[in-house]
Amino acid sequence: MTQRVLTTESGAPVADNQNSATAGVGGPILLQDQHLLEKLARFNRERIPERVVHARGSGAYGYFEVTDDVTAFTRADFLSEVGKRTETFIRFSTVADSLGGADAVRDPRGFALKFYTDEGNYDLVGNNTPVFFIKDPIKFPDFIHSQKRDPFTGRQEPDNVWDFWAHAPEATHQVTWLMGDRGIPASYRHMNGYGSHTYQWTNAGGEAFFVKYHFKTNQGVRSLSSEQAAELAGRDGNSHQTDLLQAIERGVNPSWTLHVQVMPAAEAAAYRFNPFDLTKVWPHSDYPLQRVGRLVLDRNPDNVFAEVEQAAFSPNNFVPGIGPSPDKMLQGRLFAYADAHRYRLGVNHTQLPVNAPRTAVVDNYGRDGLHATRNGARHDKNYEPNSYAGPAQTDAALSAPLAIHGWTGTHAAPAHTKDDDFFQAGELYRLMPEDEKGRLVANIAGGLSQVSRDDVIEKNLAHFHAADAGYGKRVEEAVRALRED
Repeated sequence: MTQRVLTTESGAPVADNQNSATAGVGGPILLQDQHLLEKLARFNRERIPERVVHARGSGAYGYFEVTDDVTAFTRADFLSEVGKRTETFIRFSTVADSLGGADAVRDPRGFALKFYTDEGNYDLVGNNTPVFFIKDPIKFPDFIHSQKRDPFTGRQEPDNVWDFWAHAPEATHQVTWLMGDRGIPASYRHMNGYGSHTYQWTNAGGEAFFVKYHFKTNQGVRSLSSEQAAELAGRDGNSHQTDLLQAIERGVNPSWTLHVQVMPAAEAAAYRFNPFDLTKVWPHSDYPLQRVGRLVLDRNPDNVFAEVEQAAFSPNNFVPGIGPSPDKMLQGRLFAYADAHRYRLGVNHTQLPVNAPRTAVVDNYGRDGLHATRNGARHDKNYEPNSYAGPAQTDAALSAPLAIHGWTGTHAAPAHTKDDDFFQAGELYRLMPEDEKGRLVANIAGGLSQVSRDDVIEKNLAHFHAADAGYGKRVEEAVRALRED
C-alpha cells in the first residue's frame, strides 16, 4: 500500500510532525514554523458554540418508507405513494445539560428528523413526549434558565426548577410525564418520538387538516428507574450514544412506525381542548392514530462533529403539502431554531453536507457570507426579478392559508370548553397502575423536598391537588416525610 503524504492545509508536504522548529538545539520555537502555528490555530478553533438547549446529542442516517396511503390529507411528494423511500437523518438529544452531560438522566429527549425529499428538506423537530412545559414562546428563555445551571452556583438548582413550575401551572401535565416511568429512556432506540406540535397538512384539492405525529418504537418502550439511571450514568456517561452506535454497527437497525392524528381544519375551533396548545394532547378516542410508514436507521455518521454537531434542524423547513398551525410555541420556534443555527454555524449552514438537500436543486439569490460555497456562475444575477432567466417564484403556496381575526395585542391563548392546566395531568395520573403512581410520587417528592422555600413547595402541591386529589395528597405526604428526616 502506498504511504499517504501528510500535508499542511495548503497542501504542502510536512517534513516533520514530531518536532517544532527551534533556534538551535534546545532553543526557543521559531515564529516561522508555519505547520506548528497552523496546527495550534486550528486546534483552538475546533469547537463551535454548543447549543443552548439539546447540546448533548447522537445521530444516525436512515430512511422513511410509506406503508399507507395518506394522499387524502397531504400532497407532500415524499408521502405520495406506498413504498416510496426518502433518506433521513435523525438527532436524539437531552435538553437541559451541557455537551459533557450524561445520557441517562431524567430529562425530555429531542427527536429531530430531517427528510431529504425531492422537493427540499423537511425538518420535523419534536421530543419523546407529546406535550411540553409551556404554551407560549415568550416564556421559553425563562423556562430554560430555570432548568440549566444557576449563574452563581454553577449547578442545576431544585429551587430554580420548582420555583418556575410553581408559577407555570400549565407545566403540571409535562411534569407528570417527566417524573413518571418514561422520564428516563433506557436508550434512544427504546423510546417513542412525537412531533409534539400541531402541524397543517394540505391535500391536492386544497383541503386543510391539522395533524400530530407519533413515532412508535418497534423495539418496545423501555425505561430506567432513578436508581438504575444513576448507576448507569456513573458507569458510562455516553450510554445512549454507545447503544445507538453499536446497534447500528451490528446491523440491528432500530425502527419506528409513524402514525398521525388527523383533524379536519373546520373542527379545530369547537374542539373541547385548544388543539394548538402544546401542553395538551388530543385523546385517541377523539382522533385515532392512522398509520403512515416506518422510519429505519441503518448508518452511523462518519464524523460526529461534522454530521451531528453541525446538523441544523428548523421547523420552518416545510415542503409543499405541509405547513404550520397557530400553535404559539411552534410559531416561536419557526424563528428561533433557524436563528440559532445562523449564530452557531453561520448564514451558510444549509450548504454543509449534512444539511444540504440530496436530490432537490437549490437555486436562489443568496450569495457570500462566511463559508459560502455556492455563489453562482459568472453571469448569474443576485437580484430578482431580472431579465436573465434567473429562478422565479411558483405562485403555489406550500400549505393552505390560516384564517385570522381580531385585534393585535398580547393575548392569552383562547380557552376551549375543557381547557385548564390540570385536567389532562390528572387523566394521565389516573391511567397509571398503582406501582407506577408510587414511583411518580417518589420522583416528584425527591426533587420538591429539596426546595428551600415553603411557599414554592405549597404552590407546586396545589397543582398536583388540582390535577387529582389522591395525586396531590400522596405527593404532599411524601414531601413532608422527606423534609422531616
